[in-house]
Amino acid sequence: MADPYDILGIGRSASEQEVKSAYRKLAKELHPDRNKDNPNAAERFSDITKAYDLLSDKEQRARYDRGEIDLEGNPTNPFAGAGAGAGGFGGRPGTGGGYSSQDFRGFGGAEEVDLGDLFEGLFGGSRAGPTGGRGGFGRSAPPPRKGADMAYRLRVPFVDAARLAPQRITLQDGKTIDLKLPAGVESGTQMRLRGKGEPGPAGAGDALVTVEIERHPHFERDGDNVRLDLPITLSEAVRGGKVRVPTVDGAVMLTIKPGTSGGTTMRLSGKGFSRKSGGRGDQLVTVQIVLPDDVGPLAEALEGWSDESDPRADIGA
Repeated sequence: MADPYDILGIGRSASEQEVKSAYRKLAKELHPDRNKDNPNAAERFSDITKAYDLLSDKEQRARYDRGEIDLEGNPTNPFAGAGAGAGGFGGRPGTGGGYSSQDFRGFGGAEEVDLGDLFEGLFGGSRAGPTGGRGGFGRSAPPPRKGADMAYRLRVPFVDAARLAPQRITLQDGKTIDLKLPAGVESGTQMRLRGKGEPGPAGAGDALVTVEIERHPHFERDGDNVRLDLPITLSEAVRGGKVRVPTVDGAVMLTIKPGTSGGTTMRLSGKGFSRKSGGRGDQLVTVQIVLPDDVGPLAEALEGWSDESDPRADIGA
């Protein structure tokens, strides 16, 4: 390996000024612009420049003089201490084998480089050896993570929720998915769509869809049942008959018995929400008797008639 002192033609005890003077003299002689016909001049000029760069740096020069680095600034023995252990990279005595970052100092440049960190970056893994000692290369890298989950809120019409009608949702990437609502769905029900979240090193996260069931102007939910207040006329209440009743599955005909009182509740089986356990709840229809806007004819018809019953007897009034 070439010696920077020999290249500049100076002794090891040369001062900084002597180093600079020797370099300037040789640089003038060997500069490529002045030696276009000499193919070896460029190589020699490169050598004296390397020698000057090393010897003009106090720290680098001292390390070279100690035999730690060569002309290029590379460690002369990067694995110093090898053999102190039982083969392999050895390490310091008493460390149980393996290397220590303290053993790997001094790659070129003005600053020292911790080769422990360098090897960790190159090889990953853990410093802890199989017996718990500090062997091997690097700290254990964290396991790759999945991408983040994405949250969505899905507003579902009341009737669709009762019937479990498929719902279309648009994801962040613009794609649409038709969702099948689960039995027993209610506001706050959360559905997880695997792999529909943010992408990540270990795969995409999930999409978390929270259901919000919209209110209905006439229907009201009561557990798995649906409630409806049904207006009927006084004539229908007295005489009875068939009336048209809306349900979540469409209108049906309901029979009103003669003499039905207001507040009477009738049941339409299987017209409610789907149950988690299977089947569906019912629709509970409560009758509300509505008098006509003009009660004059009714009053005339009831002239001379009086109801002697006491409808409030059961409530102690």
